[in-house]
Amino acid sequence: MISNPTPRQSGIFYGWYVLAASFLILFLSSGARFTVGIAFKPLIAEFGWSRSDVSLAVFLNMAVYSLSVIATGKLYDRFGPKWVIVASTLLVSSGYMLIALTQTLWHFLVLYGVVAALGLGGTTVPIFAALMSKWFEKRRGLTISLALSGNCLGHFALVPLFSILIADCGWRASHFWIGFMMLVLNLGLTFLVIRGDPEDLGVVPHGRKEESTRPSSVDEADDSPQVRDMGLREAMKTSSFWLFVLFMFVCGSGDFLMTTHIIPMVTDFGIPAATACNMLAWFGLLSLAGILVAGPASDLIGDRIPIAMSFLLRVFAFLLIIAYQNLLSFYVFSLVFGFTYFVTAPLTPTLVGRLYGFSHVGVLSGFVTTVHHFGGGFAAWGGGVLFDLTGSYQTVLVISAIMAALAAVSTMMIRERRETVPQR
Repeated sequence: MISNPTPRQSGIFYGWYVLAASFLILFLSSGARFTVGIAFKPLIAEFGWSRSDVSLAVFLNMAVYSLSVIATGKLYDRFGPKWVIVASTLLVSSGYMLIALTQTLWHFLVLYGVVAALGLGGTTVPIFAALMSKWFEKRRGLTISLALSGNCLGHFALVPLFSILIADCGWRASHFWIGFMMLVLNLGLTFLVIRGDPEDLGVVPHGRKEESTRPSSVDEADDSPQVRDMGLREAMKTSSFWLFVLFMFVCGSGDFLMTTHIIPMVTDFGIPAATACNMLAWFGLLSLAGILVAGPASDLIGDRIPIAMSFLLRVFAFLLIIAYQNLLSFYVFSLVFGFTYFVTAPLTPTLVGRLYGFSHVGVLSGFVTTVHHFGGGFAAWGGGVLFDLTGSYQTVLVISAIMAALAAVSTMMIRERRETVPQR
C-alpha cells in the first residue's frame, strides 16, 4: 500500500533517501548507547555494585559488539544491509527492553553486555558508513559525514532527554521505552527506505559517470592482479593495515573510557549530575563539528592529517584535566575531546578504500572497527578497575595521553596510497 520512492518517480537521487534513513537510525541508536553512563551511579546506588562491576558490563558489551561488527560486515558484503539491520534491531531492542527486568549483576551482563551488543553491530556506524560508500562516489567523505552526523545530533539531543527520563521514570522504564522506540523506527525505515546497492534500482552511484569504464577496468585488473581490491587476509600482509589497527585501538579506548566515566568522574568533584549530563551532550554536539570537518578534509587532503590532528588534540585535552579538575576545565575537555570523538568514523571506509579498494569495505571496516571497540571496552573496564584500586581516574588519564601521542605518530606512518598485492 505504501510504495517506495524511486529515482524515476521523484526525480531525486535515491541515495539521498538512504542517507536520510541512515541519519535517523543513527540518531536514536547513538542516544541509546550512552544510557549506561547516565545510569552508572543509579545502578551502583540500587545494587551496591562497584565501578569495575558496571564497567565490566561495558567491556563485555564492547567485546561482543566488536565480534558482531565482523560478522555483520561479512553478511553486509554478501547479502546487503536490509536483513542485517532487521536482525540486529530485534536483538538490540529486545536487550534494552529486557534490561527493565534486571535483578542481579549477571542479568545486566547478559542483557546489556551480550544481547544488546550483538544487535549493535548492524545498527551503528560501520554498516551505514559502508552503505554510504556504495551510494556515493563524488564527495564520498562529505556524504558519509552527513549520514553519520545523525549519531552526533542524537548524542546531543537525546542524552539530556534520557537523563531526565531516567531521573523521572527510573532506569528500568527508560530502557524499556528506548528499546521499543528503536524497534519501531529501525524496522520501519529499513523496510520502507533502505536499499543496499544503486544497481538494484538501475542507477549508478552519485558522481559516477554513466559511461564509466567498468569493462576496461575489469580487463586491466585481469592483466594486472596486483592492483585488484584486497580482502582481509591480503590487507593483513601490509604494514599500513597494522598501523591502522593500532590507532583505531587507541581511538576506541579514549572514546569509551570517557563516554562511560565522564559523568561519574565529573560528579566526583561535586559538580551536579545534570551539569555532567550536559557536558556529555555538548561532547556529542562538538563531535558533529568534527565529523563535518573530517569528511570534506578527507576529500581535499586525505585521511592521515585529520586523524593525526585529532589525536594531538586529545593529548592536550587529557593533560588539561590531569592538571585541573574544575567546572571550566571539564567543559573545555568535553568540547575539545568531543570534537575529536567521531573523526575516524567517516574516514575509516574512505581510508580502507584508498588503501585496499571498496569491494571488501564492509569486512575491512568491520575488522578495524572491531579493534576500535575492543579497545574501548578494555579501557572502560580498566578505568573502573583503576578507580577502585587508586580512588581516582588520574592514572588512566595519564596512560590515555601517552597512547594518544603514540596513535598520532602511527597515523602519520601510514602510506596513503593504494596497496598492491604482495608478489609470491
